[in-house]
Amino acid sequence: MARSALLSRIAPPPGPPTVLAAGQLTNSVGDGAYYVCSVLYFTRIIGLSPTQIGLGLTIGWAVGFLMGVPLGHLADRFGTRGVATLLALGTSIAVGSFLLVRTFPLFLASVVVYATCQSGLAAARQALLAALVERKDRTKTRAYLQAVTNAGIAIGAAIGGLALQFDTKEAYLAVIGMDAVSFLLSALLVLKLPPVAPVPHVEGEPKLAVLRDKPYALISFLNMIMLLRMPIISLATPLWITQRTNAPTWMVSALLVLNTAAVMLFQVRVARKVTDLRSASKIVTQSGWVMFLSCVVFAFSQIHAAVWIPVAILLLAATVQVIGEMQQSAGAWEMSFELAPADKQGQYQGFFGAGLPVARMLGPLLLVTLIVEWGAPGWILLGVVFLASGLATGPAVRWAERTRPVTPRPAPEPLNVPGAPGTD
Repeated sequence: MARSALLSRIAPPPGPPTVLAAGQLTNSVGDGAYYVCSVLYFTRIIGLSPTQIGLGLTIGWAVGFLMGVPLGHLADRFGTRGVATLLALGTSIAVGSFLLVRTFPLFLASVVVYATCQSGLAAARQALLAALVERKDRTKTRAYLQAVTNAGIAIGAAIGGLALQFDTKEAYLAVIGMDAVSFLLSALLVLKLPPVAPVPHVEGEPKLAVLRDKPYALISFLNMIMLLRMPIISLATPLWITQRTNAPTWMVSALLVLNTAAVMLFQVRVARKVTDLRSASKIVTQSGWVMFLSCVVFAFSQIHAAVWIPVAILLLAATVQVIGEMQQSAGAWEMSFELAPADKQGQYQGFFGAGLPVARMLGPLLLVTLIVEWGAPGWILLGVVFLASGLATGPAVRWAERTRPVTPRPAPEPLNVPGAPGTD
């Protein structure tokens, strides 16, 4: 009975959502192992310095940020299923190339291809979801995918942990190879989805219309700021715990497990509260307050007292933080789908999703400066930034609603005949 209840929280309904979830689960297992082992692989096996790794990743995600919209536009024009398949294959090849590179220039080239394909793949997958899932179920389905992704990363991280225990060249190579294969399998799963008709270009319309949509750009910018929450658990709190508190180092792992498990178990439940743009903007505003509160609580964990006190404070802060994270995610998904024209979901999702590579580029440097160097005042300032972004979201959404056409174009319908003319 308990097992059935758990599955109901992370398993989406049958049909395209299940296929999308299977693809996400497959490559997230590979990614989980990759995240755990990649830095040691790049330094010990390839022989790169930490500076070279940081520079390569920054350049790679900068290119990925720029390519998200053009690749999303290609998905709209030539078929989301076909483009998503090619980008998954491209990611697989890029990860596989890490097995062969031994110099910084080749590493940089591989990272650029990897980040570019990842950014485009995220946009194409979102566009696929928008085309194949009913409008009222999109945000809930996206929540299922997030829960499945977290489950996959947790499994992959455990596999990566075994590789770290062996600490051999062969173990690291096996992890990198597994991640490459996971994206190959993900590409094959995408082909099981129904094809979606490409959207022809309308004469006189700008090719990248999203770049002229100021309200959507503002909402995407606010979302990007809120995504700075991502490196909090993975980067900021490990450094904070070890350098600024007297909590035991095992708290780093405990907070990560808490975050992952909470998203797996409760993200779908939180997303059910979001049914339209009004509820989406409301829950994002709430998340701003919740994230502000979590930052304030994190600041208090610097207290020098009996060990159990900072431990309890950190657990409370991480619990509040993951609540805000789930609220912000649910609201953001609804806004990204509902405010995008039905025939331009690919490029709009590419633009909205560009906040992720930006957070990956700027988040570590910003959070290390704010939190590790500034201490408690840095936490408070970060909380104020989250709060301001949450409060600004409601007015931005209302502005965007006023600029939307009264009768939007219908979304392209999935084609049921494989190989039909004009399909991917």
